[in-house]
Amino acid sequence: MSSEILTPVLPESVADATVVTWSKKVGDSVKQDEVLVEIETDKVVLEVPAPADGVLTEIVEQAGATVTSSQLLGRMTVGAVAAAPKAEAAPAAPAPAASAEPQTAPAARKLMAENNLSAADVDGSGKQGRILKEDVQAAVAAKPAAPAPVAAAPAPTVTVTASGSRMEQRVPMTRLRARIAERLMYAKQSTAMLTTFNEIDMKPLMDMRNEYKDAFEKKHKAKLGFMSLFVKAAAVALQRFPEINASIDGNDVVYHGFCDIGIAVSSDRGLVVPILRNTENMGLADIESGIAGYAAKAREGKLDMNDLSGGTFTITNGGVFGSLLSTPILNPPQSAILGMHSIQKRPVVVNDQIVIRPMMYVALSYDHRIVDGQGAVTFLKTIKELVENPVRLVLDV
Repeated sequence: MSSEILTPVLPESVADATVVTWSKKVGDSVKQDEVLVEIETDKVVLEVPAPADGVLTEIVEQAGATVTSSQLLGRMTVGAVAAAPKAEAAPAAPAPAASAEPQTAPAARKLMAENNLSAADVDGSGKQGRILKEDVQAAVAAKPAAPAPVAAAPAPTVTVTASGSRMEQRVPMTRLRARIAERLMYAKQSTAMLTTFNEIDMKPLMDMRNEYKDAFEKKHKAKLGFMSLFVKAAAVALQRFPEINASIDGNDVVYHGFCDIGIAVSSDRGLVVPILRNTENMGLADIESGIAGYAAKAREGKLDMNDLSGGTFTITNGGVFGSLLSTPILNPPQSAILGMHSIQKRPVVVNDQIVIRPMMYVALSYDHRIVDGQGAVTFLKTIKELVENPVRLVLDV
């Protein structure tokens, strides 16, 4: 039974995708759920598995082709078994002298070489089966045309220029990188983006983490990190400041009654933002498990469209790369994004005394069309207060 291999259903925001590579060739055996082909969208690379055991019988769209939702990629025969490779024929017994190869005229021999023919391919009409030039011409005319080679996938055009010891290489953007560039330019050009800053004394949070991280990991099978506490603080603050958790749709403001927070993750293919949904109802263990799961899927290239769709707020942590301060760019249509940075010991004033504390700069970029400066500053100050006094996260005060 023949089965069609189709492009997965793409979200409305994704118009098309590109076939990256086929992992099987026509005639290969495949197992159910084995990856047949990978396609790349603007957001993620998707794997198309085999629906059942069988044999791949046709590839309709080669690597490099642009495809749309539910488009035919290829076909397979369910339940079939790939043909075994042909065994080498046993060497033929020496032919008797009477069946020696017929003589070939010189002109015919030259024409046979030009057309890749042997004496066995030509019926000689001369005396004692002698092969004449006319016999070769007839064999050439009757020879079936060679099948046209399958067009190779268009490889990315790489241009290398050199001048002495100075060399440049020009490589086209991947679909994902081009989409990231497009969205960032859209955010800069279509929003009234503004950034406010603050700094957080991380000592109380670090002390709490050092005291309870072993017991936390033993009970929940998850490590206690800083990101989960910032996600929880953001979820609490988003409920207090609904305009930060809103988005603009035309002339309407959409206020979301849930806190779906995206966590920016760097992968080999570029920046992706998987979504933790309903964080207002999640505990720290749930958040840590969700973040760890998404990080693993990003490293393995296993994120799917559902993981990346939606989101009402985003947190990005440049501190893992050593960033001290930055202005994060909005992730449209969201109205705000929180940027975390590296923790550094600095002299600060506490109770009129100069002390050394581990400090982190935080930044909130927001769309000034929907969020006023007072709301943005107060929102960031709320996160600061929650993180500096983690007990407030537990008591929700």
